[in-house]
Amino acid sequence: MDDLLLARKALPLLEGEVVERMLAAGKVVDVPEGTMILHEGGYVRELPILLQGLVRVFTGNDEKELLLYYIEPAQSCVMSFAAMMDHTSSRINAVTEMPSKLLMLPEPKMRALVAENPSLMQLLLQQYQQRYNDMLNTVQQVAFGDLPSRLLLHLQRLAEVTGSRTLDVRHVKLAQELGTAREVVTRTLKKLEREGRLRQQGRSIELLG
Repeated sequence: MDDLLLARKALPLLEGEVVERMLAAGKVVDVPEGTMILHEGGYVRELPILLQGLVRVFTGNDEKELLLYYIEPAQSCVMSFAAMMDHTSSRINAVTEMPSKLLMLPEPKMRALVAENPSLMQLLLQQYQQRYNDMLNTVQQVAFGDLPSRLLLHLQRLAEVTGSRTLDVRHVKLAQELGTAREVVTRTLKKLEREGRLRQQGRSIELLG
């Protein structure tokens, strides 16, 4: 699929002319799994818009992090958009969870696109509201949710964004994303398995029900 067809498929809420202007203003890049595309503390020179794949957005460091949300096709990281427009450093990290295709839009051209195309600004504002709600939900889960509920919700969200109820994920990665220890995640998964909420086989976790 060529870049124009892919972009139109990924951005169905935008007029075709707007999508063409975005492609002309930026560049489409293929990014391998595990690539950090935004760094906490760094300055955003280009806005990434996901056309294909999956991106995980989080805050924290190599040992402990807090998952904020996932970026799916047709979405961008509106937190990085805000940082870019305000010339402030990024408050988040973003890493590709699978091989992905991104449309990278330089700041000057992004400013012009937003000014000239109200539908693009409207799309970004809608995503900003969605991300704000996502982060509020995350804060509520961390503050008030028990770990089994948080872990199960995290797995369900991961199944939703990957399109599969069978997940190949390491316990240490789940622990990192939930800000806890691997041993705690392992015990909690066993508890959820005894309750019939999931089934484990090696690194595979299958959600039931």
